[in-house]
Amino acid sequence: MSLLGNLLWIVLGGGLILALEYFAVGLLMFCTFVGIPFGVQCMKLAWLSLLPFGKEVRSRQKASGCVSTVMNVLWIVTGGIVVSLTHVVFALLCALTIIGIPFAKQHMKLASLALAPFGRQAV
Repeated sequence: MSLLGNLLWIVLGGGLILALEYFAVGLLMFCTFVGIPFGVQCMKLAWLSLLPFGKEVRSRQKASGCVSTVMNVLWIVTGGIVVSLTHVVFALLCALTIIGIPFAKQHMKLASLALAPFGRQAV
């Protein structure tokens, strides 16, 4: 079921476009030493936005506490809110039809991860 969901997500849910955007931004972040941790998170978001079905987001068992919090605050201030709101808008648009409800759920999962990705992982 997750294979079919992922294939439909790539074609109909905007998964390929989202993955390419996250991938491009991640590559730009890798150009500076300061941006490397943010680039890693963008790459994680790119892979998850390409194939979100069958995965869930959890807190890491060995989260780095204070460092994760500081990095999440920097992420939110520099664009995390905009990315998260984009996923929420797409979720609302997908939820207008019965067929789009599973896609809306995946967009909400991505929105929560896009808001604060540090200290969390997709399993």
